[in-house]
Amino acid sequence: MGTDGAAAWDARYAATPLVWSAEPNRWVEEVFSGLPVGAALDLGAGEGRHAIWLARRGWRVTAVDYSGEAVRKAAAIQEQYAPETRNRIIWVHADAVAEPPAPRSVDAVLLMYLHLPAGQRRALLRAGAEALRPSGTLLLVGHDRCNLTEGTGGPREPAVLFTADDLLEDLDGLTGLEVRRAERVERTIPGTDDVALDTLLLIVREA
Repeated sequence: MGTDGAAAWDARYAATPLVWSAEPNRWVEEVFSGLPVGAALDLGAGEGRHAIWLARRGWRVTAVDYSGEAVRKAAAIQEQYAPETRNRIIWVHADAVAEPPAPRSVDAVLLMYLHLPAGQRRALLRAGAEALRPSGTLLLVGHDRCNLTEGTGGPREPAVLFTADDLLEDLDGLTGLEVRRAERVERTIPGTDDVALDTLLLIVREA
């Protein structure tokens, strides 16, 4: 994803106590609350809110981000607010596109609001799907392309936004996957009446 981009994110994470909410995204809670725990991979983990939420529920999480400042903050937040999860999260400073996960290595993959150019998105989504063990779950959520004109917040560059159809095309040719959901969803911004339009992809590896 490039060192220039990482430097910009380092500055953004350093400039404020929290860039993102401390609470997990509603779709993460909805999908993973009822699943058996296992090994999870959080790609683009940011300040670690999803990794910590999963670890508190017994998951073993590898949390990856290409911003070193994000990884530092995430580890500090964990130590302050969830020290009991210390042995269940591995924080990794790395570019997930350049260093994709190993095939059949985890039970869950999260790709939450990781907005990349189409080619990088496709490569990372396919690598994430291939990383799932049988019965493993992948959840991807990001701002839908129509959020630019019909929703609130999110990136303003059309090239890093997508639709459910784009994600399904990204997965074309991969076998053993069941698409449980691929759709546009609405998300109310906390403390406001504003609505963001997201794309949600939920897949499970059958074999």
